Amino acid sequence: MAEILKHAVPGAEVVASLAQVRETVTGVIADIRERGDAAVREYSERFDDWSPDSFRLSAEEVEKIVASVPEQVIADIRFVQDQVRAFAHQQLDSLREFEVETLPGVRLGQKHIPVQAAGAYIPGGRYPLTASAHMTIVTAKVAGVPRVVACTPPIRGEIPAATVAAMHLAGADEIWLLGGVQAVAAMAVGTDSMRPVNLIAGPGNAYVAEAKRQLFGGIGIDLFAGPTEILVLADENADPFVCAVDLLSQAEHGPDSPAVLITTSREIAEWTITEVERLLPGMPTRDFAGPAWRDHGQVHVVDTLDEMYALADDFAFEHVEVLTAEPRLALDRMTQYGALFLGEGTCVSFGDKVIGTNHVLPTRGAARYTGGLWVGKYLKTVTYQEVTDSASQALLGRLCGRASRVELFEGHARSGDVRAAKAEGDALPWNGA
Repeated sequence: MAEILKHAVPGAEVVASLAQVRETVTGVIADIRERGDAAVREYSERFDDWSPDSFRLSAEEVEKIVASVPEQVIADIRFVQDQVRAFAHQQLDSLREFEVETLPGVRLGQKHIPVQAAGAYIPGGRYPLTASAHMTIVTAKVAGVPRVVACTPPIRGEIPAATVAAMHLAGADEIWLLGGVQAVAAMAVGTDSMRPVNLIAGPGNAYVAEAKRQLFGGIGIDLFAGPTEILVLADENADPFVCAVDLLSQAEHGPDSPAVLITTSREIAEWTITEVERLLPGMPTRDFAGPAWRDHGQVHVVDTLDEMYALADDFAFEHVEVLTAEPRLALDRMTQYGALFLGEGTCVSFGDKVIGTNHVLPTRGAARYTGGLWVGKYLKTVTYQEVTDSASQALLGRLCGRASRVELFEGHARSGDVRAAKAEGDALPWNGA
């Protein structure tokens, strides 16, 4: 029987807030569709107090900005991007193109074609999320996307130099200092100064997420995303200090970021709560982490590991950290998560920043139907077919005629009839000639 030692605080204000976000985003997108660059500039001035002569950085500007970044930061960016690139190449290698002969002279095939233009959104409101450049741009380039447009907002009126360096080193073809809904909408619908893209990837705040949701269909997106989530699974062997530190590591993303512990040990649960409350006041990011833990933190105590894994699957969270004696059991026991982090030596922050797997992951239960961003998201898996044998052409033509007429699709049937007639002289009674 599960026991909840700490509940999340339900908030009716969330519904009203989402409605306001939806209304604002709808208006901004419509305005940008109608007025293009003028609207983009107006919203950038209003939301980011940013209105340069050109939102797109020139090659010379990029070079100057990158040169201003400390050498150690550049070295670290290169190292992390190497990890992301290597893992994305492994993913690409796992995708197989093939052609198979199913009947004499009948060849069916599959191939992968990269989208021709992708947009990468790198957030920057609260923090310069440099790592998102690695995840979105490097992965797109490994997939073979020929044009990657990368957008990031200024931070308090300043150019985020490290983020620009990461975008450049990742291989972005265009770098724009532009944020929020105006950036996403401009990439999606295009303006006089920006050609539209085919797919947009990358995390963002509620407004960015809602913009991607509303624009989906006209363009592709990586996934629908909400606030960052962490779920820590712990048995009696876990260190409650580690549990607390890792819960807070994700709570600092924002005041609406859920942080949840499920454990088989009541002692670990109580001790973790105590450690969280001890650590919170000294965190520089307590203004975000505090409300997140207060309103969205949960602690559950269960009797068995099986109950723990079952409850974890019910949450279907973005990040699941497994702090148990046998963490790899989760690979067999769990089916609904964005990414697993197995054992005390593997924290969620590694996935966010340095280890090489992609940190753009499903939230709000989306792990029930999708994984996170990966190289395949930038590829269109397409099929082709060819019939060169006359006997197979006649066989399929007759079968097509019969199958189509069962469904009352006479036009389809006649296409099949013609192939049988061309191949083996079948009569065409409907032709009348």
